[in-house]
Amino acid sequence: MANPVLGERTFNPSLDLENNVPMTINGTILKTCFLGLLTAVTFIYNWGLILSGFSDKATMLSQVGIFGGLGLVLFICFAPKNKFLMITTSLYALCEGLVLGYISAIANKFYPGVASQAAMGTILALFGMFFLYKTGIVKPTEKFRMVIFNSTLAIFLIYVAQMILGFFHITIPGIFSNSPIGIAFSVIVVAIASFNLILDFDLIASFAGRAEKHYEWYCGFSLLVTIIWMYIEILRLLMKLQSRNS
Repeated sequence: MANPVLGERTFNPSLDLENNVPMTINGTILKTCFLGLLTAVTFIYNWGLILSGFSDKATMLSQVGIFGGLGLVLFICFAPKNKFLMITTSLYALCEGLVLGYISAIANKFYPGVASQAAMGTILALFGMFFLYKTGIVKPTEKFRMVIFNSTLAIFLIYVAQMILGFFHITIPGIFSNSPIGIAFSVIVVAIASFNLILDFDLIASFAGRAEKHYEWYCGFSLLVTIIWMYIEILRLLMKLQSRNS
Protein backbone atom coordinates (compact mmCIF):
# COMPACT_ATOMS: atom_id res chain seq x y z
CA MET A 1 0.00 0.00 0.00
CA ALA A 2 1.22 3.53 -0.85
CA ASN A 3 -1.85 5.73 -0.99
CA PRO A 4 -2.35 6.68 2.68
CA VAL A 5 -6.14 6.82 2.32
CA LEU A 6 -6.49 3.46 0.62
CA GLY A 7 -5.28 0.41 2.48
CA GLU A 8 -6.38 -3.06 3.43
CA ARG A 9 -7.31 -1.98 6.94
CA THR A 10 -9.81 0.41 5.36
CA PHE A 11 -11.90 -2.56 4.30
CA ASN A 12 -13.37 -5.45 6.19
CA PRO A 13 -13.21 -8.54 3.96
CA SER A 14 -15.48 -10.41 6.35
CA LEU A 15 -18.38 -8.06 5.68
CA ASP A 16 -21.71 -9.84 5.28
CA LEU A 17 -22.68 -9.05 1.71
CA GLU A 18 -25.59 -11.44 1.45
CA ASN A 19 -28.09 -8.65 1.90
CA ASN A 20 -25.99 -5.84 0.39
CA VAL A 21 -24.96 -4.84 -3.11
CA PRO A 22 -21.17 -5.33 -3.38
CA MET A 23 -18.64 -2.83 -4.61
CA THR A 24 -17.67 -3.18 -8.29
CA ILE A 25 -14.81 -1.86 -10.41
CA ASN A 26 -17.19 -0.27 -12.93
CA GLY A 27 -19.07 1.45 -10.14
CA THR A 28 -15.81 2.79 -8.74
CA ILE A 29 -14.81 4.13 -12.16
CA LEU A 30 -18.14 5.92 -12.57
CA LYS A 31 -17.91 7.51 -9.16
CA THR A 32 -14.30 8.56 -9.75
CA CYS A 33 -15.40 10.25 -12.99
CA PHE A 34 -18.25 11.98 -11.16
CA LEU A 35 -15.89 13.29 -8.48
CA GLY A 36 -13.51 14.44 -11.20
CA LEU A 37 -16.38 16.32 -12.87
CA LEU A 38 -17.21 18.10 -9.61
CA THR A 39 -13.55 19.05 -9.25
CA ALA A 40 -13.56 20.44 -12.79
CA VAL A 41 -16.67 22.56 -12.12
CA THR A 42 -15.17 24.47 -9.18
CA PHE A 43 -11.77 24.50 -10.91
CA ILE A 44 -13.28 26.38 -13.85
CA TYR A 45 -15.31 28.64 -11.58
CA ASN A 46 -12.37 29.84 -9.49
CA TRP A 47 -10.17 30.19 -12.57
CA GLY A 48 -12.90 32.31 -14.14
CA LEU A 49 -13.02 34.57 -11.10
CA ILE A 50 -9.33 35.39 -11.51
CA LEU A 51 -9.74 36.05 -15.22
CA SER A 52 -12.69 38.34 -14.43
CA GLY A 53 -10.66 40.36 -11.96
CA PHE A 54 -12.15 38.95 -8.76
CA SER A 55 -8.82 37.77 -7.37
CA ASP A 56 -9.79 38.52 -3.77
CA LYS A 57 -12.85 36.32 -3.98
CA ALA A 58 -10.86 33.58 -5.71
CA THR A 59 -8.22 33.74 -2.99
CA MET A 60 -10.85 33.48 -0.27
CA LEU A 61 -12.49 30.49 -1.96
CA SER A 62 -9.13 28.78 -2.38
CA GLN A 63 -8.50 29.16 1.35
CA VAL A 64 -11.94 27.69 2.05
CA GLY A 65 -10.97 24.85 -0.25
CA ILE A 66 -7.66 24.23 1.53
CA PHE A 67 -9.07 24.07 5.05
CA GLY A 68 -12.32 22.46 3.99
CA GLY A 69 -10.48 19.83 1.96
CA LEU A 70 -8.10 19.06 4.81
CA GLY A 71 -10.94 18.67 7.27
CA LEU A 72 -12.88 16.46 4.88
CA VAL A 73 -9.85 14.24 4.20
CA LEU A 74 -9.47 13.56 7.92
CA PHE A 75 -13.18 12.98 8.36
CA ILE A 76 -13.48 10.67 5.33
CA CYS A 77 -10.45 8.63 6.34
CA PHE A 78 -11.31 8.15 10.01
CA ALA A 79 -15.11 8.34 10.13
CA PRO A 80 -17.22 5.20 9.63
CA LYS A 81 -17.62 4.20 6.00
CA ASN A 82 -21.32 4.53 5.24
CA LYS A 83 -23.81 5.99 2.79
CA PHE A 84 -22.75 9.55 3.71
CA LEU A 85 -19.53 9.01 1.74
CA MET A 86 -21.42 10.19 -1.33
CA ILE A 87 -21.83 13.60 0.31
CA THR A 88 -18.43 13.97 1.98
CA THR A 89 -16.39 12.82 -1.02
CA SER A 90 -18.37 15.13 -3.30
CA LEU A 91 -17.72 18.07 -0.99
CA TYR A 92 -14.02 17.16 -0.97
CA ALA A 93 -13.94 17.18 -4.78
CA LEU A 94 -15.56 20.63 -4.85
CA CYS A 95 -13.04 21.97 -2.32
CA GLU A 96 -10.07 20.63 -4.28
CA GLY A 97 -11.38 22.19 -7.48
CA LEU A 98 -11.33 25.61 -5.82
CA VAL A 99 -7.71 25.15 -4.79
CA LEU A 100 -6.53 23.72 -8.09
CA GLY A 101 -8.36 26.38 -10.10
CA TYR A 102 -6.64 29.11 -8.12
CA ILE A 103 -3.08 27.78 -8.25
CA SER A 104 -3.47 26.80 -11.91
CA ALA A 105 -4.69 30.25 -12.91
CA ILE A 106 -1.80 31.91 -11.07
CA ALA A 107 0.71 29.49 -12.59
CA ASN A 108 -0.76 30.03 -16.05
CA LYS A 109 -0.47 33.79 -15.62
CA PHE A 110 3.30 33.56 -15.23
CA TYR A 111 3.81 30.53 -17.49
CA PRO A 112 1.16 30.60 -20.24
CA GLY A 113 -0.15 27.18 -21.21
CA VAL A 114 1.40 25.36 -18.26
CA ALA A 115 -1.95 24.39 -16.70
CA SER A 116 -3.33 22.77 -19.85
CA GLN A 117 -0.03 20.95 -20.34
CA ALA A 118 -0.17 19.67 -16.76
CA ALA A 119 -3.77 18.52 -17.24
CA MET A 120 -2.86 16.68 -20.43
CA GLY A 121 0.17 15.14 -18.76
CA THR A 122 -1.98 13.94 -15.87
CA ILE A 123 -4.52 12.33 -18.20
CA LEU A 124 -1.78 10.62 -20.20
CA ALA A 125 -0.12 9.37 -17.02
CA LEU A 126 -3.44 8.06 -15.68
CA PHE A 127 -4.24 6.05 -18.80
CA GLY A 128 -0.61 5.04 -19.20
CA MET A 129 -0.46 3.57 -15.71
CA PHE A 130 -3.80 1.82 -16.25
CA PHE A 131 -2.44 0.28 -19.47
CA LEU A 132 0.73 -0.89 -17.72
CA TYR A 133 -1.36 -2.41 -14.94
CA LYS A 134 -3.92 -4.15 -17.16
CA THR A 135 -1.31 -5.59 -19.53
CA GLY A 136 0.85 -6.78 -16.64
CA ILE A 137 3.90 -4.89 -17.90
CA VAL A 138 4.24 -3.49 -14.38
CA LYS A 139 3.19 -5.92 -11.68
CA PRO A 140 2.40 -4.72 -8.14
CA THR A 141 4.66 -7.23 -6.41
CA GLU A 142 5.54 -6.95 -2.72
CA LYS A 143 8.96 -5.52 -3.61
CA PHE A 144 7.32 -2.97 -5.91
CA ARG A 145 4.86 -2.01 -3.18
CA MET A 146 7.63 -1.56 -0.63
CA VAL A 147 9.69 0.64 -2.95
CA ILE A 148 6.74 2.89 -3.81
CA PHE A 149 5.58 3.06 -0.19
CA ASN A 150 9.03 4.03 1.12
CA SER A 151 9.52 6.54 -1.71
CA THR A 152 6.14 8.13 -1.05
CA LEU A 153 6.90 8.35 2.65
CA ALA A 154 10.28 9.95 1.95
CA ILE A 155 8.68 12.58 -0.30
CA PHE A 156 6.06 13.30 2.34
CA LEU A 157 8.72 13.79 5.01
CA ILE A 158 10.71 16.12 2.73
CA TYR A 159 7.62 18.27 2.19
CA VAL A 160 6.84 18.32 5.91
CA ALA A 161 10.44 19.29 6.68
CA GLN A 162 10.28 22.10 4.11
CA MET A 163 7.00 23.33 5.55
CA ILE A 164 8.52 23.52 9.03
CA LEU A 165 11.72 25.15 7.76
CA GLY A 166 9.61 27.64 5.83
CA PHE A 167 8.46 29.19 9.11
CA PHE A 168 12.13 30.14 9.65
CA HIS A 169 12.56 31.30 6.03
CA ILE A 170 14.82 28.36 5.25
CA THR A 171 14.61 26.37 2.02
CA ILE A 172 16.06 22.91 1.43
CA PRO A 173 18.85 23.59 -1.09
CA GLY A 174 18.37 22.58 -4.69
CA ILE A 175 15.30 20.38 -4.82
CA PHE A 176 12.69 23.14 -4.94
CA SER A 177 14.57 25.29 -7.45
CA ASN A 178 14.70 25.11 -11.25
CA SER A 179 18.24 23.75 -11.09
CA PRO A 180 19.02 20.34 -12.65
CA ILE A 181 18.76 18.83 -9.17
CA GLY A 182 15.37 20.45 -8.63
CA ILE A 183 14.08 19.26 -11.99
CA ALA A 184 15.39 15.73 -11.36
CA PHE A 185 13.63 15.72 -7.98
CA SER A 186 10.33 16.75 -9.59
CA VAL A 187 10.68 14.07 -12.26
CA ILE A 188 11.18 11.45 -9.54
CA VAL A 189 8.17 12.72 -7.58
CA VAL A 190 5.97 12.64 -10.69
CA ALA A 191 7.08 9.07 -11.36
CA ILE A 192 6.35 7.98 -7.78
CA ALA A 193 2.93 9.66 -7.86
CA SER A 194 2.16 7.88 -11.14
CA PHE A 195 3.21 4.45 -9.87
CA ASN A 196 0.95 4.96 -6.85
CA LEU A 197 -1.93 4.63 -9.29
CA ILE A 198 -0.94 1.05 -10.09
CA LEU A 199 -1.14 0.14 -6.42
CA ASP A 200 -4.51 1.87 -6.17
CA PHE A 201 -5.83 -0.04 -9.19
CA ASP A 202 -4.63 -3.35 -7.77
CA LEU A 203 -6.06 -2.83 -4.31
CA ILE A 204 -9.43 -1.69 -5.66
CA ALA A 205 -9.57 -4.76 -7.92
CA SER A 206 -8.70 -7.06 -5.04
CA PHE A 207 -11.59 -5.76 -2.93
CA ALA A 208 -14.24 -5.61 -5.66
CA GLY A 209 -17.09 -7.82 -4.50
CA ARG A 210 -15.78 -7.92 -0.93
CA ALA A 211 -16.96 -4.52 0.32
CA GLU A 212 -20.30 -2.78 0.37
CA LYS A 213 -21.46 -0.52 -2.47
CA HIS A 214 -20.71 2.78 -0.71
CA TYR A 215 -17.00 1.90 -0.67
CA GLU A 216 -16.99 2.83 -4.36
CA TRP A 217 -17.17 6.45 -3.22
CA TYR A 218 -14.22 5.95 -0.92
CA CYS A 219 -12.16 4.30 -3.66
CA GLY A 220 -13.09 7.10 -6.06
CA PHE A 221 -11.97 9.61 -3.45
CA SER A 222 -8.65 7.79 -2.93
CA LEU A 223 -7.94 7.77 -6.65
CA LEU A 224 -8.79 11.47 -6.84
CA VAL A 225 -6.25 12.17 -4.07
CA THR A 226 -3.51 10.49 -6.12
CA ILE A 227 -4.57 12.18 -9.36
CA ILE A 228 -4.58 15.62 -7.73
CA TRP A 229 -1.14 15.00 -6.26
CA MET A 230 0.12 13.90 -9.68
CA TYR A 231 -1.34 17.01 -11.37
CA ILE A 232 0.27 19.36 -8.84
CA GLU A 233 3.65 17.68 -9.25
CA ILE A 234 3.46 17.79 -13.05
CA LEU A 235 2.46 21.46 -12.85
CA ARG A 236 5.44 22.16 -10.57
CA LEU A 237 7.79 20.32 -12.92
CA LEU A 238 6.57 22.22 -15.99
CA MET A 239 6.91 25.54 -14.16
CA LYS A 240 10.52 24.70 -13.33
CA LEU A 241 11.24 23.82 -16.95
CA GLN A 242 9.58 26.95 -18.33
CA SER A 243 11.36 29.19 -15.83
CA ARG A 244 14.70 27.97 -17.16
CA ASN A 245 13.69 28.96 -20.70
CA SER A 246 12.40 32.42 -19.80
